[in-house]
Amino acid sequence: MIEIENLNKWFPTKSGRSYVFKDVSVMLPMDKSVGVLGRNGAGKSTLIRMIGGADFQNSGKITSELNISWPLGLQGGVQGVMSGRENTRFVARIHGYKNTEEIEERVSRFADIGQYFNEPMKTYSNGMRARVVLGITTAFDLQFDVLLIDELTAVGDAKFKKKAAELLKEKITSTKIIMVNHSVDQLKRFCEAGLVIHNKQVTYFDELDHAIKFYQCN
Repeated sequence: MIEIENLNKWFPTKSGRSYVFKDVSVMLPMDKSVGVLGRNGAGKSTLIRMIGGADFQNSGKITSELNISWPLGLQGGVQGVMSGRENTRFVARIHGYKNTEEIEERVSRFADIGQYFNEPMKTYSNGMRARVVLGITTAFDLQFDVLLIDELTAVGDAKFKKKAAELLKEKITSTKIIMVNHSVDQLKRFCEAGLVIHNKQVTYFDELDHAIKFYQCN
């Protein structure tokens, strides 16, 4: 279970605080994979980053005993000035690997971006970035209870999207996911429950179809 309690997230502006989330309390059972819905700018990626510890709320708390992945998406999670290889090496060393060459080659083969694997990731297209991020995530023998996925399967060519989908299908046999994706069809493919962000609040639905209906009516 992931418990969000009295959570507030705001950004300072000249006219005062601009709230993304205000006094949010919700429990996510995590016995099902969860699709996150919300209009552009509603705070979907912000919520994912806070759950994954890559961003912080201004007040309130998010607690869980589950082993949750870092946010896997096109924004954050890797350093743009570092190459795909350097990012892979950095993550491997964080997780205690001293000899990283085998992991680097594993990610390089998965990403299949040739010489660009040795170039700064800030020069990558979204598709290339997604390839490397997903490759890094799956290169380690780490068992996450929850994978956080932010639009990661929405980019790239058809071959990569198929590879990513097959990999996720394999992963969710033993792992739950919280997924942000603008495609309702993609959410239906991987998720059973839903989370809707609306008017700075978060509502959990045990059935994804109910979440989609609520989202489309608001």
